[in-house]
Amino acid sequence: MTQETLALHHGYDRGDFGTMAVPIYQTTAYDFETADTAANRFALKELGPIYTRLNNPTTEVFENRFAAVEGGEAALATSSGQSAVFFAVANLAQAGENIIVAKKVYGGSTTLLTHTLKRFGIEAKSFDSDNADDLEALIDDKTRAIFFESLSNPQIAIPNIEKIVKIANKYNIVTVCDNTVATPILLQPISHGVDVVVHSTSKYTTGQGLALGGILVARKGLNEKLIGNERYAHFNEPDESYHGLVYADIPLPLFTLRARLSLLRDLGATPAPFNSWLLIQGLETLAVRMKQHSLNALKVAKYLKSHPKVKNVSYPGLESDEQHHKAKKYFKDGLTSGLLSFEVEGLEYAKNILNSTKLFSVVVNIGDSKSIITHPASTTHMQVPADELEKSGIGQGLIRLSIGLENANDLIADLEQAIG
Repeated sequence: MTQETLALHHGYDRGDFGTMAVPIYQTTAYDFETADTAANRFALKELGPIYTRLNNPTTEVFENRFAAVEGGEAALATSSGQSAVFFAVANLAQAGENIIVAKKVYGGSTTLLTHTLKRFGIEAKSFDSDNADDLEALIDDKTRAIFFESLSNPQIAIPNIEKIVKIANKYNIVTVCDNTVATPILLQPISHGVDVVVHSTSKYTTGQGLALGGILVARKGLNEKLIGNERYAHFNEPDESYHGLVYADIPLPLFTLRARLSLLRDLGATPAPFNSWLLIQGLETLAVRMKQHSLNALKVAKYLKSHPKVKNVSYPGLESDEQHHKAKKYFKDGLTSGLLSFEVEGLEYAKNILNSTKLFSVVVNIGDSKSIITHPASTTHMQVPADELEKSGIGQGLIRLSIGLENANDLIADLEQAIG
């Protein structure tokens, strides 16, 4: 089935009542009915709900449906995008090991992966994902993951996915791609060989800024990469916290299984059932919305490109953009989402534009049905040192736009009066 059909139907059996909408199972616990059933579920001899910190029927529909739309085998939903990123890396690396992170990623991911994880003993090395020419030289016997974004926020850059995957496979290392901005509708990293995909479903998936959420999706066949791999001994050796369970012995998707039984169990970054239900509603219309977001953004990008006071526009959908050849290679129908950035002369002028818009809201979210304007250097990336900001292409005059579903001409008129 196509993505559009999967997003509407996959993973839900209407059951006894024939409800068209997936029910909200707003519960923390479940009646096992017998002691044997309870014991079997905890021992993984029988699958089924245990406790909503681990699994929930509404969330399970969302996980299965999103995995199908992303082209993966299994998924684990989390309470936020940040927790999904953390779980993906923590499921692979431990103290004394390292990960390699693209220079062009969301500021929150930079802080988490290069600073917070450092306190846990996990080192992060940086590479240029645009070409990945420096990637192989950074790999050593302690490297456990390569992390990058399919469409970087806010630089709107496309990585050399093919080269990154090729190098990772050469050294038997798991690749993790944040696909939040592109969404599976415009790009499926798994179809290009990526092992694990993460999303902040708080963005385009919900579509109206209604719910926090995150998800990680594992590709089919990832078990073969993990089983017997010396880099990932914890998948192949007894887990003392689970009565000596060896994940590699279980005929289930190992990556999401361990993330659920170890990380979600212990850290509890669990989505609320109501949020999972809201995300299901958003997923059903994602394909329609992403097309319109992208078409609107292209019109706005063309306008900004022609404006004399705009120094530069980053939007791969533009034929003149240096990333356009990658957009044609990786993205469906050349559509490259509703996110774009443009540069003007200096901080004060950039702030004045933000303060002068009427339709655009000064908000740090993206992927909303309503258009958003942001100054990354002073908000989403303010914790990143100034020299690192410049190296990653985030200057004081950079403005990020999340183009919504309004009429593109109205958005252009608003920018016209704000830019002056």
